[in-house]
Order: sequence, then structure tokens, then C-alpha cells
Amino acid sequence: MRLLKIGTRGSPLALFQANAVRDALNEFGNGVFEFQITEIRTTGDRVRDRPLAEMGGKGLFTKEIEAALLADEIDLAVHSTKDVPTWLPEGLCMAGYLPREDVRDVLISRAGAKSIQALPEGSVVGTVALRRKAQLLALRPDLQITMLRGNVETRLKRVEDGDVDATLLAYAGLRRLGLGNQYTHVIEPEDMVPSAGQGAIGIEVRAQDQEVRSLIEKISHRKTEQCVTAERAFLDSIDGTCQSPVGAWARYQNDDQVAFDGIVLSEDGTRIYRSKKMGPPEDAERLARSAAEDIRAQADPEFWRAFTGKD
Repeated sequence: MRLLKIGTRGSPLALFQANAVRDALNEFGNGVFEFQITEIRTTGDRVRDRPLAEMGGKGLFTKEIEAALLADEIDLAVHSTKDVPTWLPEGLCMAGYLPREDVRDVLISRAGAKSIQALPEGSVVGTVALRRKAQLLALRPDLQITMLRGNVETRLKRVEDGDVDATLLAYAGLRRLGLGNQYTHVIEPEDMVPSAGQGAIGIEVRAQDQEVRSLIEKISHRKTEQCVTAERAFLDSIDGTCQSPVGAWARYQNDDQVAFDGIVLSEDGTRIYRSKKMGPPEDAERLARSAAEDIRAQADPEFWRAFTGKD
């Protein structure tokens, strides 16, 4: 039997996701493969006292895992897709996705607020996501946004202890950890556009490993793959930096249409550019790139220079 090593971060959520992939693969192992989970500590796990944007952005949670993949120390990597940078190292590719969980963000409020608008005036909200920060401030300019890092349980405890008045988390993570009731309000995506890939478990492999790629294709969920690929195409076309607040949300409407919603904001939430598209599933990526072109046309040059970090 060929042993396939599954690389993952060591947080409870990451291990849940890696085990979900292993369980799915076991159905197709057919006595040819066995699977072993290998925990890898990333820079993002080690450094918790600085904002991610200052340290280099999303790649902090994937860099060491991808290095192990390129060095043949593991055979596939399991990620929260929203943590995976748009540009992958040469020789690697995203091979598939498990069926997507709920894409929405949730509010956890110590005061029990049932909406963002119901938060007490001047509330301190902890988050490291610039996307969430910008959309929060667009809705409530009076809120005080402070950095709050750590795994799901840590951030819930920080709210409980009163370090912050509230925080936002991905609903998918809470549900996967059996904490689906630990929120005060579920925020609809129309009100807060999710991060690209939010709720999706992605599987990264070496591009030349056709045997593993073929195996991953058997468990990959086609609709999730189409939608996530479109969202990542939007990020690619927008060309934002790690300090760029961006949201992207593609979803099926019935079985013959995909709706896409893309949003770009200034960090303080005072400038908002948004585009919505609809079309057949096979055009999902094109729709997302078209939405990015619309937003580029809307935004003034000064904003765009700041957004992309380019002259």
C-alpha cells in the first residue's frame, strides 16, 4: 500500500478538516492507499502578537506546509481555503474541495447583541480580518476595532472574559467544532460579503503527482470547486495586497445559474465598490473577472494605487 501523508496545521479546526479529508479518501483507498495526518506548525501559529497584514498576510498559515509538500515530506495539504493565497508556489495546485459549509460570518457579542446595529455605541470589536473591519466600519463607524488573533476557542474566551465586547467568526468553523450555538447573530452575506473560499476545505497537491490528483478528483465537490475557483479568480483580477479588504461570494441559484458578488473597500469603510453578476455555471470564473473589471472602472486612481500598492 502507498502511504499518503496529509499535511495540516495543528489547531482543533485544522485537524477536524484534515480528518474529514482522510475519511472521504478512505472510501476510495481500495486497499491501495493508507493515510497519515502530519501536523505542521506555521509562522501564523507561532507569532500571535502582530497583525497578519504586517507579517505578510495569508501565506503565513500555508508557507511551511507548502514547503513540506514541495520537499515530498507530505503528499497533500489540507487548508481552510480562505487562508490560501491566490498565487501558489510553482509546482503546486489546488486539486479539489470538500462540499462547502455555511459561508456566513457570525457575531459573538458579550452584551447579547442580535445584530451589528444593536451593538452598544463605541463597542470594542476584535478581529484581524481587514475585510471584516472595513465592512463593520461601513455599517457602524463608531465601533472600535482591535486586533484579536488566536484559534476559535481563544477568541470566544476573550469575549467571555471581557477583553473585547464582540468578535466575528466564520460560522463554518463553529459548526465543525460543535460550537454552532456560540453566537448571538448570523450575518447574511448580502450584509457582509465573505472571504473568498470561506467555508470550503481545500486540498493542495504537487501538480505532477497525477496519481494523487486523480484520487482527490474523486472526492472533490464540483459546485464548490466552481464557486471557489471563481472567487479566487476575482482576487487574482483585483490584484489587491494582503492589506486589501476584499470579499467574494459565488453560489448556485437553482442548478443552472451562478450568482457572484464582489466587494472592495477602504480599510476605514468609507469607500465601497461592489459588483454583482449572474450567469451559467461554466462561466463562473469569467463572471468573477468581469466583476473585478467593473470595480476597477468604478474606483478612482488614488484609491486604486493605495489598494494595490502599485503606482
